[in-house]
Amino acid sequence: MMGDLPDYDDLPTVDGLDMRHAWDVHGRDDDLGSINLLTAERVKAAAALVRSGQMVNLSLPLDEPDPPLFGRKALHHDIYALDRNTLDDSVDSLFMQASSQWDGLRHVRAREHGYYTGITDGFEPGRGRLGIEHWVEHGMAGCGVLLDVAGWMQDTGQDYDPLSPHPVSADDLRATAEHQGTTIRTGDMLCIRFGWVEAYRALDATGRQAYAGAVRHAGLDGSEEMARQLWNWHVASITCDNPAVEVVPGDPKIGSLHRRMIPLLGMAFGEMFDFSALAPALKARGDWHFMMTAIPLNLPGAIGSPANALAIL
Repeated sequence: MMGDLPDYDDLPTVDGLDMRHAWDVHGRDDDLGSINLLTAERVKAAAALVRSGQMVNLSLPLDEPDPPLFGRKALHHDIYALDRNTLDDSVDSLFMQASSQWDGLRHVRAREHGYYTGITDGFEPGRGRLGIEHWVEHGMAGCGVLLDVAGWMQDTGQDYDPLSPHPVSADDLRATAEHQGTTIRTGDMLCIRFGWVEAYRALDATGRQAYAGAVRHAGLDGSEEMARQLWNWHVASITCDNPAVEVVPGDPKIGSLHRRMIPLLGMAFGEMFDFSALAPALKARGDWHFMMTAIPLNLPGAIGSPANALAIL
């Protein structure tokens, strides 16, 4: 159904869950989810957005945040000599989702109803259903579009702190797009800037240590209306500069956007992308669309991966 994607309200619900799923949109043997929308035609169209050839890195260093969030261990990088003329290096404690990263389709399940397409079996390391290697082999490049929520908040004089649990609604996303004069198109790689990276980097070492023990930040609300809007835009992925896409802590009465969108809708989520240099560059040229690449590491069966993200302007 690539050319005729259903509206959110036309999707069926999971029996006993009363939440909508897209398990039949691309077929029950699908391992790509929303990445199916990164077609050759859309990649070609994205290449036409390149004007200056300027490249903007969108990934944090692998050792940032420091200390790591959510109880992850710190990365250890070792450099050693193979012989008197040759160096090599190794990395221990590389937590795949500790810095700028993709959430793969193995990351979240909808309780007993399973992972994307209804898979209820567990997963082991190595190639298999929903492993991140499927995204790698397909390729992840296309037309990026940035919604600068933090910029909209500032321009409209709103009281806003990226390091507070400020829920951003679907109305807020639509208002940001209108403020920018931006249209979200089918197959776009949607990027959302909350200003988290800049706010986190403004903390001193003591502040970062305290923050790692009590993560709080602005993000998308977990409502069905949010899932409806994001699905109906038919974007290929959703990447944010905060650590969880959605607001933390969330509201259990509203629900989890991760659970609504990863296992049920097959949506590719990216977290802790760095849009601090990209946002002013796009604003200056008056166009919030750009060419984007973000290829995961080719680790068969991986749950997530460093983002390896780049904008080309």
